[in-house]
Amino acid sequence: MTTRLAPGPRNLITDVPGLLVGNAADRTIRTGTTVLTSEARFTAGVHVMGGAPGTRETDLLAPDKTVEQVDALVLSGGSAFGLDAASGVMDRLRAAGRGYHAGPHVVPIVPAAILFDLAGAGDKNWTENPYAALGRAAFDAAGEDFALGTEGAGTGANTAGLKGGLGSASVVLPSGHTVAALVAVNALGTATVGDARNFWAAPFELGDEFGGFGAATDWPDPHWPITKANARRNTTIGIVATDAELTQAQCTRLATAAHDGFARALVPAHTPHDGDLIFAAATGTRPIDDPRADPLILGHAAATCMARAIARGVFHARSEPGDVFPAWSARFGAA
Repeated sequence: MTTRLAPGPRNLITDVPGLLVGNAADRTIRTGTTVLTSEARFTAGVHVMGGAPGTRETDLLAPDKTVEQVDALVLSGGSAFGLDAASGVMDRLRAAGRGYHAGPHVVPIVPAAILFDLAGAGDKNWTENPYAALGRAAFDAAGEDFALGTEGAGTGANTAGLKGGLGSASVVLPSGHTVAALVAVNALGTATVGDARNFWAAPFELGDEFGGFGAATDWPDPHWPITKANARRNTTIGIVATDAELTQAQCTRLATAAHDGFARALVPAHTPHDGDLIFAAATGTRPIDDPRADPLILGHAAATCMARAIARGVFHARSEPGDVFPAWSARFGAA
């Protein structure tokens, strides 16, 4: 008999013990930043599959590089301007004496990725880059509980025809390991099937975490996906995390496997006009029992968690004045 899996107690990435998430947003600009951090440094990896990424410190996460652990990961709106959010997070970490010790100096390691939300609603005519301040505010807000939808890095996000948003999901495996995902959904394509309320990720839903509507019954032509009219307003960026004890190389493989979640929940995904990227984080508090089987299951769980998180980000988006696209709830009604 197959064991029915269940989410962690919050169904958030903070179900991985020790991880904290903070959101910050500027409602005038209609953008924001999300920070994942922990009191203890954690091992990290990354994999990029989109054709238009915007990143900071990702080269450091390659399996052959010297520094394997990081102090925080940042997801942000703002295109290249948003990479400055990591500077604000570094300010807070340095003030707390946290980071990589290089002789007498402490250097916080904060990889970051951005999405493009400059063409959406909001006043983008700032005189000073706002993202360092958003990074500091997001770090200060970090905790075990955080809001989904039109929050943090998902504040200005859109998909083709519906608002995007910030999503998260978790699962506890029979091995006792927790796997979870956090994602800011700003895709060129769609998270829902054609004109229906149903999500592409429906086969992976646990309970009714994004409405419980099941799979669509009317399918559009799969050869002609629905996309945004303007191809330069995109990118979905995320993080998968686990309490398993993984190396940097294994984290890289976890991030790679998690991209299956993008392909299951967004149509199309990984296009030349998306900067699709996934970080992986491993806190290492729970050992691996089977070095052959466990990483396979962890990778599959990361992909399914990512698909669920994407649907939840769109499902929880809320309507605001000046929206380019309606929120899911505005178009299809409350769940």
